[in-house]
Amino acid sequence: MMFYWKFKTTISALLTLLLVLPLTYAHSIETRETFFEDHVIVENIKLSKRGAGLFRYLGLFRAYAGALYLEDGRKSEEVLNNSAKRLELEYFINIKGEDFGPVTKKLLDRNIEPETFAVLKDRIEKLNSLYEDVQPGDRYSLTFIPGRGTELALNGEPKGIIEGDDFASAIYSIWLGENPISSSFKKQLLGIR
Repeated sequence: MMFYWKFKTTISALLTLLLVLPLTYAHSIETRETFFEDHVIVENIKLSKRGAGLFRYLGLFRAYAGALYLEDGRKSEEVLNNSAKRLELEYFINIKGEDFGPVTKKLLDRNIEPETFAVLKDRIEKLNSLYEDVQPGDRYSLTFIPGRGTELALNGEPKGIIEGDDFASAIYSIWLGENPISSSFKKQLLGIR
């Protein structure tokens, strides 16, 4: 009887460890292999890192790590409002520039109404035309400044600016909207653990 109890306890401990390890490991990958500054200054506006995390494609393959920067004092539920913000993504895989467009459209379809998409269509196409191929270690950032627009930059080099608060709200909804690319990644970006 004692052997059975020890065996059962050991198995339970191992199963618990196996369930907890992937969560710990996912967080440690982001912090060990990818560094994001605590603050960035854009147009004399200080943005502070709200959260950072790891996005896994199909829940298995490491695609990219990301960090979200917001103005101090902004609440998480205000993230899609008209306020300065930056999303920075560091890629772990190769992605062709032309592949960003179809994914962007698919994810916007989940988060905005068809009428809104129609209004933003030309600006979405402009954004998609700016994307270039990425390799592991490359970083894209999307930085929104009210009245200026949303700037796409690759490895710190600006690629273009798309105007409109409505555009910014839509594009950030891919990661932070009601139907984001990943609910767990959204929580990590917002610093909700």
